[in-house]
Amino acid sequence: MKMIAPRGTVDLLPEQTAKWQYIENMLRDISKQYNYGEIRTPLFEHTEVFQRGVGDTTDIVQKEMYTFNDRGGRSITLRPEGTAPVVRSFIENKLYGSPNQPTKLFYFAEMFRYERPQQGRMRQLHQYGIEVLGSDDPSVDAEVIDLAMTIYKRLGLQKIKLIINSLGDDESRKIHRQALIEHFTPHMDELCPNCNKRLMKNPLRILDCKEDMNHQAMKTAPSVLDYLNDASKQYFEQVKAYLDTLSIPYVVDPTLVRGLDYYNHTAFEIMSEAEGFGAITTLLGGGRYNGLAEQLGGPTTPGIGFGMGLERLFLALEAENITLPITDELDIYFVALGEAVQQQAVKLVHKLRDHGFKVDKDYLGRKMKAQLKTADRIKAKYVAILGEDELNKNSIIIRSMDTREQIEVPTEDLISTMEMKLWRSSK
Repeated sequence: MKMIAPRGTVDLLPEQTAKWQYIENMLRDISKQYNYGEIRTPLFEHTEVFQRGVGDTTDIVQKEMYTFNDRGGRSITLRPEGTAPVVRSFIENKLYGSPNQPTKLFYFAEMFRYERPQQGRMRQLHQYGIEVLGSDDPSVDAEVIDLAMTIYKRLGLQKIKLIINSLGDDESRKIHRQALIEHFTPHMDELCPNCNKRLMKNPLRILDCKEDMNHQAMKTAPSVLDYLNDASKQYFEQVKAYLDTLSIPYVVDPTLVRGLDYYNHTAFEIMSEAEGFGAITTLLGGGRYNGLAEQLGGPTTPGIGFGMGLERLFLALEAENITLPITDELDIYFVALGEAVQQQAVKLVHKLRDHGFKVDKDYLGRKMKAQLKTADRIKAKYVAILGEDELNKNSIIIRSMDTREQIEVPTEDLISTMEMKLWRSSK
């Protein structure tokens, strides 16, 4: 058997991970500016966390989860989404008891979904997400959306569109649910088996069906906005008012329902409108999920959050021809010539690294010309050259790879000389 990565997964090599690290560092900085703390949950959970949290009528639970029994016979699922595990952790660790409320969290997590791999959709995917637990203030909804839009703005993305909707509170959803059942019942013979299964369990999921999305019944389905009670209408109007205050443009789309059962009130997606981005344009999705904590056995706790696909983010950057300002330069490449100097070379390389310099050396015993070519190829700012003559004189040669000028200095002055040179080169 040829050893290759499983379908739907990719290797991220050093040239790519440098870009990922840049993005991750930016996201961490923005999260901290908004006063969010990082949370890390297990890669796998008890399957019930997702069955109860995500909903057993969703595509994720019905078709996409990687589920298995462990050696103790317990049903375990690799994490397919981030919100349910965070809420489970919030409850288990009694974060609701902290005097600092609401609880504002962010995460980086690998997700696993068994679906057909395509551009921007892998079986192992990476997400950045945030969750706010403990407040049902509409301004929190606006803050969550503002944080997401700030990320795209700082990265220079311009061809993006924010879509929002309200799914209403429990009362509004029940009335809308009955209207959907009455609307779709005469058409069930024309719709897919999944839609038939969802009709009585969760008819809202029918609106999220990819197979029947172009069916006429979908286009004429009752709009949730027509069934909002006064409290839900007022809440949605407040969210929109805050977005207007923040000068965040948006489009209200009454067909936006999101793919998970736990959403209510505010739902939103951010799409890419860049030419050539592809058929799947959603970059980020999220919304409010009041009631999820109770479903997972916790106290009544309102919540809101989003999940951002990092693979999709890189596709959007590529579609808009945005280059990340990544510098991958080496401070010093140490050229050691001959067996006699190797002990001293290893010692000096360690000393340079100990003083904070980014340093590498030759480990293949190559000639000086080949080592200098390597230094040039990996973008070293300077080379430090140590041969037997320099070893005997207790000195070392420092050469600028930019100007090709070089000086010879006592070995004891290597650190101070490099500190001065690299300080000057940064000005």
